Amino acid sequence: MPVGDPVLDLSYRKLRRLPSRVCSLEYLEKLYVCGNRLRRLPSGVARLQVLRTLALDFNKLDDVPPAACQLANLTRLYLGSNRLMSLPSELRNLQNLRCLWVESNYFQRFPRLLYELPHLRSLQFGDNRLRSLPSDLWRMEALRGLWLYGNRFREFPRALLRMESLEILDLDRNQISSFPNLAHLPGLRLFSYDHNPVKGPPKVGEEVELVGEGAQEAMETRARRKEARRRAAEKEAEEEEAQCTVPAICEEE
Repeated sequence: MPVGDPVLDLSYRKLRRLPSRVCSLEYLEKLYVCGNRLRRLPSGVARLQVLRTLALDFNKLDDVPPAACQLANLTRLYLGSNRLMSLPSELRNLQNLRCLWVESNYFQRFPRLLYELPHLRSLQFGDNRLRSLPSDLWRMEALRGLWLYGNRFREFPRALLRMESLEILDLDRNQISSFPNLAHLPGLRLFSYDHNPVKGPPKVGEEVELVGEGAQEAMETRARRKEARRRAAEKEAEEEEAQCTVPAICEEE
């Protein structure tokens, strides 16, 4: 394999085209081309088969470049702040993809083809135009982090109630007026609901961190209750220990 730096950062260079010589750097593992003026990528990018990370944020892409969908070893793809309205069916070729960011685009519907990416763990879908989610979203069993802030949800998407493997869920800046009980989601560790028209947090598990209206007060109350239970358990243990030692003392006398 050719010797060279496996990382190339061409971000914020006002590029309208990716330099053709980049396509010959077949040892590249990470390519950052954020904050340029790209509308497409050359087909030669498909030769970068060692590439693991491709960052195309803040460009002028109307479509996902076909060449990007041929990078079979890609694990991270960043497409935020472009002009995307949909994802191509060829994206399913990225079977090793673990992280996909498509925030700040123009999606009105959730693309079901993402179900076909079996290792996708992190999905950034904030600041789009979603009003609902598919009822069978639970099929994305590998998903651990889902960011849906800044969309157009008026109701909590019921499909999320079956996402038992989710660890991070962000619904900031929507129009949701009430939340269901989320305490049954065993994997949840962070739930953010800030800037929604609600007066307080939903019920969640003991270990879940909350971000939003009334979250701090709720977590402080939870912490006090947890401390009270701990002290009660310690006191009970001390009393049981004391009761166990009394007979022994009496027998010696």
